[in-house]
Amino acid sequence: MAIHSRTIISWPYYRMTELQGAVAVAQLEKLQSIVERRSALAAELTAALAGLAGIATPSIRAGDVHVYWKYCLDVNPRMVAGGSVALGAALKQRGIFSAPRYIQKPAFACEIFRDQRTFGRSRWPFTLARPEAVDYASERFSGTYEGLDRVLVLPWNERYTSDHVQYIADSIAACLAELRRAAA
Repeated sequence: MAIHSRTIISWPYYRMTELQGAVAVAQLEKLQSIVERRSALAAELTAALAGLAGIATPSIRAGDVHVYWKYCLDVNPRMVAGGSVALGAALKQRGIFSAPRYIQKPAFACEIFRDQRTFGRSRWPFTLARPEAVDYASERFSGTYEGLDRVLVLPWNERYTSDHVQYIADSIAACLAELRRAAA
């Protein structure tokens, strides 16, 4: 009897293994303390950056909890020469890495959405909500690219200390002062 192999093309399998589940359950015990630590450190940075012209810090609505996976700044390009890209480059010179824009393009600009690629002629899932195809034209999302251009994402970690936070705040303040002078 001959054994034949065949290639099976399938969708990604997103179920976790038992080991991954066990690790996740063990890590969940730490989650509350991690979120609290990240939030406390973020509050320190937010307080240290309060009143600096040219940036806005995250705001949290009453009753909401921000887990601070990252710490995002809104950089006003009219006040800060070069905007988020220049601020990110200046911070890098001080050993603080960041990601201007964070993502290069919004999801609706990705090929799968832009071209609405589907299997066969079904148009599914783009026709899921209604029979006509969903319109992902960039004109429908005004402000998206401007918003991306303004964001500067700082890595955030529960292992930071107050000294780390103060160094980040002092560096942002110094870099902003230089870039605001250049913008004037």
